[in-house]
Amino acid sequence: MKEKIFQEIDKIENQISKLSKDIHGNPELCFQEYKSSGFIKELLIKHGFEIEDKSGDIETAFKGRYKGKGEGPTIAFLAEYDALPGIGHGCGHNVISAISTGAAIALSKVMNGIRGEIILFGTPAEEGGGGKIILIEKGEFDDIDFALMVHPSNKAIIGRGGLATTSLEITYTGISAHSASPENGVNALQAVIQTFNLIDSTRTQLPMRTNINGIITQGGTAANIIPDKAKCKFSVRARTLVELRIVLNKINNIIKSVEKLTGAKAETTLGKLYAERYPNITIGEVYKKYMELQGEEINYPDPNTKIGSSDIGNVTLKIPAIHAYVKIADDNVISHSLGFTKAAISQRANEAIIKSAKALACTGYEIMTDKKLRQEIDKEFKEKVPVYNSLDLN
Repeated sequence: MKEKIFQEIDKIENQISKLSKDIHGNPELCFQEYKSSGFIKELLIKHGFEIEDKSGDIETAFKGRYKGKGEGPTIAFLAEYDALPGIGHGCGHNVISAISTGAAIALSKVMNGIRGEIILFGTPAEEGGGGKIILIEKGEFDDIDFALMVHPSNKAIIGRGGLATTSLEITYTGISAHSASPENGVNALQAVIQTFNLIDSTRTQLPMRTNINGIITQGGTAANIIPDKAKCKFSVRARTLVELRIVLNKINNIIKSVEKLTGAKAETTLGKLYAERYPNITIGEVYKKYMELQGEEINYPDPNTKIGSSDIGNVTLKIPAIHAYVKIADDNVISHSLGFTKAAISQRANEAIIKSAKALACTGYEIMTDKKLRQEIDKEFKEKVPVYNSLDLN
């Protein structure tokens, strides 16, 4: 069956490569990925998938479904396709889409003898929009048993976790006055500055591996005018949702103190809470096996390395899932850079797409046909992944 799946990938290699190129050449920001999602759906329809549009009431989310010969496990190959402002596909989401779409199509070619269902799940707005989080909240993952995806990187690894994260925007409103009579005003910019200062002063009290980075997005219009409006935005990361809540509570206390100190009034907007990630090692080892059969070395991450965040973390809290990494660039080419944008459309990336699609499709096949493997996957999930209540996730 491995050879059959590999052959099916080889048959559609040009189509998969074209999909990657088309998405890369039409970069679209979160929730605006109309062309990108359209490219994927067009290819899926060509190969007999049924399309469910606007999953979770998101315009650019969709499910491409392909059913087997009867009831069985449902496997979702996840596709991301949003780009980054200014640098296009500097995170290589075109590569993710091509891998998952290729894997789904290849596996569909052998589904006549398999019980279960394949879903190619188009999940928009990973870059800050929390697309998968919204889809979970809308119940769109309720009919899925396992989720698989591969992300491009300068490393080839399985088992990498991720930090919990969110964004926090603060708008301070004061009273405008001329700088000749500052006592008549309430300086909103001063409130923003004090917020930064107090956050810096509390860093030693924050949980380990907490990271807070902020920018001032509005600070006034003239140097001789006391600003009555000022805004700042923070990216907040912590090891877990529990620790993220601790950090956010401290920031909220800081905001209250700044209000008392300056007289400015604060309004806050909290982004979606991206959970920490729990990649399923049992699934990851199957993917690793098929990559190594193709001559690729796959490693585990250095426990001391820095890690980022993704809304796939929320998926790993709900169902067993993997977020493996495939190498498309040299070690010095980092994600979210123009260098990585170029790497994401290179011949090296195309070769990685084909190999990863083969490995991911074979992984899906093993999960669908091996009951014992599914039991081992579920056992790891139950033992490893914490259970959060709904309040922790909102």
